[in-house]
Amino acid sequence: MIVERLGLEGPVLVTPTVHRDDRGYFLERWREDALATAGVAARFVQDNLSRTRRGALRGLHFQREPHAQGKLVSVVRGRVLDVIVDLRRGSPTYLAHLKVVLDDERHAQLWVPPGFAHGFLALADQCDVLYKVDAYHAPAHEGGIRWDDPDLGIDWELERLGPGVSPVTSPRDAALPTLADGPPLP
Repeated sequence: MIVERLGLEGPVLVTPTVHRDDRGYFLERWREDALATAGVAARFVQDNLSRTRRGALRGLHFQREPHAQGKLVSVVRGRVLDVIVDLRRGSPTYLAHLKVVLDDERHAQLWVPPGFAHGFLALADQCDVLYKVDAYHAPAHEGGIRWDDPDLGIDWELERLGPGVSPVTSPRDAALPTLADGPPLP
């Protein structure tokens, strides 16, 4: 397992060793000791699976304290552009974001610590995204920021979808506030 620190303090990219042969492949998806060595000491309490079609954009979502969630995000089918935003007040990278491509070829997983917003753009016809989370879903503590907030300046690389294709969002995500709309942050 390779654990890479990314440009923001806290998130890490975990890429397992994939053993391939004529039958297919085998890998260890989750290994507590390897992530603990990288500073991820999460106790996962829930797994979530979303199936998303090409061109759909989910996010940017988070949960507020006392139910803030850390997530280990992976793609079991397809390919997504995964984006996280640092919402930790006082962090030297407050409101900075990073992007990684997660897919079913490399099987890399992104650790998204509590205090980050998370979203993704589906780049394949069918994307199954698995989230291991360290806090239960708490609807009263949900929050979000619009994916296209100009103050965040995220390049979602929409050209990957093809000419003239716009992302599809849910009505809930389309109604999320921007930073200029007020304090949606945790």
